[in-house]
Amino acid sequence: MDDQRLGAAFRVVRIRRGLTQAQLARRCDLSASLISLVERGHCDTLSLRTLRAIAAALEIRLEVTPRMRTGDIDRLLNAGHALMHEQLARMFASLPDWTSSHEVSFAIYRDRGVIDILAFHPASGSLLVIELKTEMVSFEDLLTTMDVRMRLARTIAADRGWSAKSVGCWIIVADTAPNRRRLRQHAALIASAFPSNGKTIRAWLREPRGTVRALSMWRISNVGGANRVPALVRRVRRPRVSQSAG
Repeated sequence: MDDQRLGAAFRVVRIRRGLTQAQLARRCDLSASLISLVERGHCDTLSLRTLRAIAAALEIRLEVTPRMRTGDIDRLLNAGHALMHEQLARMFASLPDWTSSHEVSFAIYRDRGVIDILAFHPASGSLLVIELKTEMVSFEDLLTTMDVRMRLARTIAADRGWSAKSVGCWIIVADTAPNRRRLRQHAALIASAFPSNGKTIRAWLREPRGTVRALSMWRISNVGGANRVPALVRRVRRPRVSQSAG
């Protein structure tokens, strides 16, 4: 995070909104002297929670982007994403009644994007839109993304010769501590938007009936043979402590 650039951004937006430092401070329940400190780029002693409070008061979306000097983070994240794709391909290969396509791009009017996996069950006409997440950043963005994909799914499937009678979705999140923490923070919203979990979706895949909206966590691992289906983890369950740990 560039502290000087962040402080300058806070200052210019504050001025644009016609606020004094004291007025902004009252909105965030902070002191005017602290606002002044931030605007001068002295953010190193402040918590991320404080900076987010100031950003929220200014209606600024604050994103923290991790970087390595070697530039390897994107490659590592992409490697995890690719491995999830590989494991899902193996899973669908063990379900002969399903057909699946990976990285399905679409451009329909102003809507453009890529569906990670689009799966179709011809016998029932069930279409499943699958989104793979190695990192949960914004649950609101995820909802928006899935709304677009669900709305366009039948049209995208028709272009592939698939006649869908129903459209479901499955969000698969890499099983990591940060992701578990973020999902717990949105537990109520998740239960409402994606009421089904890993156990439910596994049963539904074997016998699809009606629609399904599921979210589950997935352990990314190279362990197991080509025909082994990785375990689906209940979406917000706390991780078990290994007997051999410690």
